[in-house]
Amino acid sequence: MEENLTQIKQDTMMFFDGHREVFPIYEAFENRLLHRYPQTKMKVQKTQITFSNRHVFACVSFMRPKKKSELPASYFVLTLGLSYPLESERVAVKTEPYPGRWTTHIVISAVSDLDQELFDWIRQAYGFAECK
Repeated sequence: MEENLTQIKQDTMMFFDGHREVFPIYEAFENRLLHRYPQTKMKVQKTQITFSNRHVFACVSFMRPKKKSELPASYFVLTLGLSYPLESERVAVKTEPYPGRWTTHIVISAVSDLDQELFDWIRQAYGFAECK
């Protein structure tokens, strides 16, 4: 198990290569998420890091959900799977890839973005993925 954690850490560092300025924000995010949901499975892929229980409930990526001029200089995108369209100014993009499943993209550029409201949405996404 510890070997797997070491590999995930190495893969995560490689994933953030070229985006080092937001890595401390991501680390704070990951620590808070895993503290709340210690059974979460993580998978580092080429274009995203996925977090899952029974199913994927959140992803981190560097997608560009808005025009470059509308985005902060350094950021990552948190994507949540929800059962409803999230109405918030913090939502960059939301789509309904199939009925009853909403994919919601939120730009994260500061530790202050990792607030209670965000983790309430993560809790909802976690629950939605758990009971699908």
